[in-house]
Amino acid sequence: MTDALLTGDLPLPAHPDYLRDGTSLTSWLTTTDHKRIAILYAITITIFFFMGGAAITAVRLELFMPNGGLLTSDAYNKLFSFHGIIMVWFFLVPSIPNTFGNFLLPLMIGAPDVAFPRLNLFSWYLTIAAGAFTVYALLAGGVDTGWTFYTPYSTMFSNSHVFAAAAGVFVVGFASIATGVNFIATTHMLRAPGMSWFRLPLFVWATYATSLIMVLATPVLAISLLLVMAERWLGLPIFDPAQGGDPILFQHLFWFYSHPAVYIMILPAMGVVSEIIPCFARRRIFGYDFMVYALIAIAGIGFFVWGHHMFVSGQSPYANLIFSFLSFVIAVPSAIKVFNWTASLYRGQISFEAPMLYALGFVGLFTTGGLSGLFLASIPVDVHVTDTYFVVAHFHYIMVGGAVSGFFAGLHFWWPKVTGRMYPESWARFAAILMYSGFNMTFLPQFVAGYLGMPRRYHTYPPEFQIYNVMSSSGAAVLALAYLLPLGYFAWSLFYAERAGNNPWGASGLEWTTTSPPPPKNFDRQPRVDRGPYDYHPEGESAGLNPPEVQNAREVR
Repeated sequence: MTDALLTGDLPLPAHPDYLRDGTSLTSWLTTTDHKRIAILYAITITIFFFMGGAAITAVRLELFMPNGGLLTSDAYNKLFSFHGIIMVWFFLVPSIPNTFGNFLLPLMIGAPDVAFPRLNLFSWYLTIAAGAFTVYALLAGGVDTGWTFYTPYSTMFSNSHVFAAAAGVFVVGFASIATGVNFIATTHMLRAPGMSWFRLPLFVWATYATSLIMVLATPVLAISLLLVMAERWLGLPIFDPAQGGDPILFQHLFWFYSHPAVYIMILPAMGVVSEIIPCFARRRIFGYDFMVYALIAIAGIGFFVWGHHMFVSGQSPYANLIFSFLSFVIAVPSAIKVFNWTASLYRGQISFEAPMLYALGFVGLFTTGGLSGLFLASIPVDVHVTDTYFVVAHFHYIMVGGAVSGFFAGLHFWWPKVTGRMYPESWARFAAILMYSGFNMTFLPQFVAGYLGMPRRYHTYPPEFQIYNVMSSSGAAVLALAYLLPLGYFAWSLFYAERAGNNPWGASGLEWTTTSPPPPKNFDRQPRVDRGPYDYHPEGESAGLNPPEVQNAREVR
């Protein structure tokens, strides 16, 4: 991809390790280095991930038996609400953009940092403040509205701590907006010489498209929650039908943001997979231009399909038809990406390292979730399965199966670059297979239970649904183990694993042409780009890497 950094046969000079150079707490809390901020985000979202996971563990234990007995109905409502609020707003939305996006975007475009380093740090502090509001809501008694805060329950009837939880989501929205503005400015202004728009890696395109959604859609969510807080606190007649308000208005506002937010969670994962598949297939990505257009199309069309969440809300049947049609339309660019990933694998020299296994798992789970989404886009089927476990399964196949698989794929792929260390490959492969198996064991039965009529958000259910819930709860235990394993071997690798080298995978991106970990300003001198991304030679070597570096990559692998 570039020959600016690797000249002759000399390796890159050694640099101070940014992970250890200035290790005081103050140096980390005041840093403006995009790489350190990415690590701060990674630590933060990991904590939130396991908090949300602990809440849903209690929910799955309750559902093991038809009549439960572990939780009261009120505690059950508060736990699944807390799980949804934490996992959506504090893990899934920031997971890949704020971690990999922060770490990799400047490296991939040849920049020394993001455009606004102080704003970058400020967005992390906003996330911490928002999380404090939400955790306070849990410790003070919990929230029972679900993650959607639907009115009029959230404004008039709920006695739980809706205000504090909504305030937390309101604040974290500003962190998303700040991050989106920063990434857009960075992509426009700081690309290396020669890095034209159609030489950008697909992960950069995915991050750019995601940032546009963050900036354009998040203010609508902020306004929606501000109106909920205003009605709840000040008694303003916004959603109260007895005073001329409209509770359905909140659903329109909420889903106008929240459907594009699905793509805030999934587009970055698509970008991750688009980097990994060419590397481990040793082939250029098939149809690069179409992949770019598909990313932008998904981001754009996503703003016009919010109404398919409201087929049973009483909106016009003509609106239902339009939203149904558009929901089928947005499946087209998503399908293009799946077909192009598949074509990229054709006749490739495929190797099944852990990042590739996670990436292939993403493709399988995302495809299953996408196909089930076509059923939900059909009005008659959607009316039948609305508010059942069919919707729960679809949502998790896209958001958890897709986004989390993409997150773990990227974590394993770029871990050597972030830390300078490898990890035990056999354990990582086992964890990838375990995650895919556990996920299907957890959520496939929910499609059946939902189609047969089991409603979501109930803590008791008829005995005929027990077999499906036993399978789901057992699968959730397997899935929990798959999530915990990487935490163990990544921690081990920081102290005991072998050194990774600058490019252990023989990949072609700019980020692999600097040291592992990268120096404070990323590169010794300004890179120049003279060819497009994913320029792999037929024999499996990546273009732009000198022979000693490629040899080093093979030895480490």
